[in-house]
Amino acid sequence: MRVVVTGGAGFIGSNYVRRLLSGAYPAFAAAEVVVFDKFTYAGNRQNLDPVAEHPAFRLVVGDVCDDDALRRLLRADDIVVHFAAESHVDRSIDGSAEFVRTNVMGTGALLSAALHAQVRKVVHVSTDEVYGSIDEGSWPETHPLEPNSPYAASKASSDLLARAYHRTHGLPVCVTRCSNNYGPYQYPEKIIPLFVTNLLEGRKVPLYGDGLNRRDWLHVDDHCAGVQLVAEHGRPGAVYNIGGGAELTNRELTERLLAAVGADWSMVEHVPDRKGHDLRYAVDITRIATELGYAPKVSLEEGLAQTVRWYRENRAWWMAIRGAASRS
Repeated sequence: MRVVVTGGAGFIGSNYVRRLLSGAYPAFAAAEVVVFDKFTYAGNRQNLDPVAEHPAFRLVVGDVCDDDALRRLLRADDIVVHFAAESHVDRSIDGSAEFVRTNVMGTGALLSAALHAQVRKVVHVSTDEVYGSIDEGSWPETHPLEPNSPYAASKASSDLLARAYHRTHGLPVCVTRCSNNYGPYQYPEKIIPLFVTNLLEGRKVPLYGDGLNRRDWLHVDDHCAGVQLVAEHGRPGAVYNIGGGAELTNRELTERLLAAVGADWSMVEHVPDRKGHDLRYAVDITRIATELGYAPKVSLEEGLAQTVRWYRENRAWWMAIRGAASRS
């Protein structure tokens, strides 16, 4: 058996690969692991350094929109875990073309190649942002898709493509929709690594609007554990929400990060709110909990402390990223 991981050099994909090759998922212990990654700005070879010499690891550099490359890569015994995506909302507001290309056309190319190869299963990794915003309660998987950002719209489109390939062709594909991820190796454009690295450098952090937007926080280890359960036991055609059960306003999150690095509110700069900023996300995890036994294990307190410590101890990793970004 092979596990082909698209976007496996990114934040979540590389975490999944490292855990897979470290033996965290016994059912896949004997699997060959193939990472397929284009190495855009958010893909980092250093993320894979801990497993680069593993005998079961193989790296293939390629574009998820490249039909021919995907058809050469995939074969019938593969389980495909599809992380490859453009994922930063702010970038999608500035320009949506790359999001449509990668998230929609790239997913379409992958599904077509998977069907041609007759793979064992595809797990398409998506986001809770496809549901829109919710004032109270939480979304079940049956909730209509009402995306509000170009990023979320591109992911909703890819989810519907996955559904169509299952319904039309019988492709064994599952969709996962996660809440906000955090943890080590996250590219420092997302709120937690951005705020932590800014504060470690003595720079102010930009808080959107009044800071009352609410998010459910999911440690990347818990997210990957949920993805693995779906890869092993998920019903083809089903959608599974994966949440962390740790809901905070952005203001509350900021307060925790300030305390973690010994800073105070004078380090916060209020900036104009983002266009179309969803007020609140919350997913109902009943389905994955009852069907597959999922439950988040990393508490927010533990996870944030671990994450801040990782960025404190791995300054060279994120300084190199910032240096590359400033030169581009």
